[in-house]
Amino acid sequence: MYVIAGVTGHVGSIVAEQLLAQGQKVRVVVRDEAKGATWSRKGAEVALGTLEDQAFLTSALGGAGGFFTLLPPSFVVSDFYAYQQRTSDAIAGAVAASGTPHVVLLSSVGADLLDGTGPIKGLHYLEEALRTAGTKLTAIRAGYFQENIANALGPARHAGVFPSFVSSADFPMPMIATQDIGALAARSLLSPPAHSEIIDLHGPAYSMRQLAEKLGDALNQTLRVIDIPPRGWVEAMMQGGMPKHIAEVFAEMYSAFAAGIIRPKGDRMEQGKTTIDEVIKTLV
Repeated sequence: MYVIAGVTGHVGSIVAEQLLAQGQKVRVVVRDEAKGATWSRKGAEVALGTLEDQAFLTSALGGAGGFFTLLPPSFVVSDFYAYQQRTSDAIAGAVAASGTPHVVLLSSVGADLLDGTGPIKGLHYLEEALRTAGTKLTAIRAGYFQENIANALGPARHAGVFPSFVSSADFPMPMIATQDIGALAARSLLSPPAHSEIIDLHGPAYSMRQLAEKLGDALNQTLRVIDIPPRGWVEAMMQGGMPKHIAEVFAEMYSAFAAGIIRPKGDRMEQGKTTIDEVIKTLV
């Protein structure tokens, strides 16, 4: 039996659906009873609770042969890093207490670094916490999500612009579709490695200008790329509705990417095949 967190999101839903399709027993962790009912109809057991609740999660992991988890963000907390650490401690504590033998974690490229990486800093902490929890860990260090292009849909539709937070709109960077992440996570649960490992997961490379062109084609618009300089990152995110503290956290991540310090450093590399064209079609 496999316990799956994050099933209301892009990745966790793929993991659970693929396991159910193969006749596996699945228990999903959800906060919302109505969303749990949806998964119950699909054949999954439902555990109502949160990853921050160690006692609940320990119970939910009872009898599990594997656990897929992530570190969900919160955009309402006053201290983002304290929230990440608190949630990580609960997850690792529940894994240790339940004796869960294998954990597949949605991590991120750059999680090898202790700090200076914005929200990725919390994933470094969670990776380390799980390694000391007595479980076998498969850390999937995914690259930039193709689905992040959804953040540009509003400005594209309403203003004809495509905001870019990278140093050059013409610099191609590898991007991974969440369905490829979910597929790898499901395979990893079904075929655990001999020992803990880190898998770097990347996909096709695109520049911000290419993304703008492809999104514009899908919307039947010509989009103008707006390069937002580093000094304007926090303000731009705040204008989009993000609290200042959270915007500063994500600006630190963009700075780390711009400085070139975030690089693949896993035990092996996997390549996703889904293209941005497929993702844009779904989003639009």
